[in-house]
Formats: sequence, C-alpha cells, structure tokens
Amino acid sequence: MAHHKSALKRIRQDQKKRMHNRFYHKSTRTAIKNLRAMTDKATAEKFLPTVVSMIDKLAKRNIIHNNKAANLKSKLTKHVSKLS
Repeated sequence: MAHHKSALKRIRQDQKKRMHNRFYHKSTRTAIKNLRAMTDKATAEKFLPTVVSMIDKLAKRNIIHNNKAANLKSKLTKHVSKLS
C-alpha cells in the first residue's frame, strides 16, 4: 500500500481511468457483436459508422492498438458489404 499522499491520489486516478476505459471497451465490443449479428444490410450500413467511430475513439485513447482498430474496421466493413 502506498504511503505518500501523491501515490494514493495516483491510485485513485488510475482506478477511475481503468473503470472508464473498461466501460468504453466493453460497450464497443458489444456494439461490434451486435453489428456482426445483424442480417439486414440497410440497418447494418446505418450502424457501421457508429461502431467505426467507437473503435476510432478507443484507438485514439490507446485503449486498443491502432492496427487492431484498422483490422476491426476492415473486417466489419467487409462483413456489412457481404450482407444481402
């Protein structure tokens, strides 16, 4: 356990950031799962920009790697374009 006041504050800040990051990462994963489950092309095309935006925000905040974000966006775009 930390003894300095600044170290205790850092622990509190890190916990708050971790919970914030976990929430956004989990909600993005859920959105990706929902997009992959869609069978209607029109609704999937409408929902795709929202999911891509969420992925971009995760990459910008270094919650996920930039290459992982690019791979996810590419695969999701391919998936939506294959729908009929």
